[in-house]
Amino acid sequence: MKRLIFIFLVLFLSSCLAVCYAQENKTKIILLIAEQNIEGPQRAWWASEIDLSTTEAAIATKLIEAGFEVLEPSNLAKVVRQDRAFRMLNLSESKSVKLGNLSKANYVVLGKAIASSGGNIPQSSMRSCFANLTAKLIRVKDGKVIAYLDAAGNSAHMDVITGGREALTGAGQDLAAKIIDALNKQGGK
Repeated sequence: MKRLIFIFLVLFLSSCLAVCYAQENKTKIILLIAEQNIEGPQRAWWASEIDLSTTEAAIATKLIEAGFEVLEPSNLAKVVRQDRAFRMLNLSESKSVKLGNLSKANYVVLGKAIASSGGNIPQSSMRSCFANLTAKLIRVKDGKVIAYLDAAGNSAHMDVITGGREALTGAGQDLAAKIIDALNKQGGK
């Protein structure tokens, strides 16, 4: 009986250690995507006190579902506050890699997302809305750009701001699939 309990205990502890090890070795990613919705200013969480943008939230959701770890702005706030160079809206590639190093991230996604409105849909009061997103996937350890990515989204809505947000979400989901594909090619999990 004691032997059975001992074996069970050893198996239980080893499985707990395996789970902890797997969680610590998740690929860590920082999303740095400046976003501009229709009729709004360009915004970025690292340049002001806002949370993830619509685009970043859509990307983060898909990355987390795929088993990656997305570093939240709250986790990086202290690092960003310490170096004023990180507070610029148009963050350079070298500054984004430095932020990645300081926060122990494996990859940085650096990009821009812009939503715009088109014409009215015929026989309707709805407007066409479009979003375009460009990004670079950068490996932090050597600063190498792994992939240049782009994505697009569209929406039709009576309110152009809501339509722009929907288009940005669609573009973010499209880009997330491309990021996951690029990371899997790198063996990034």
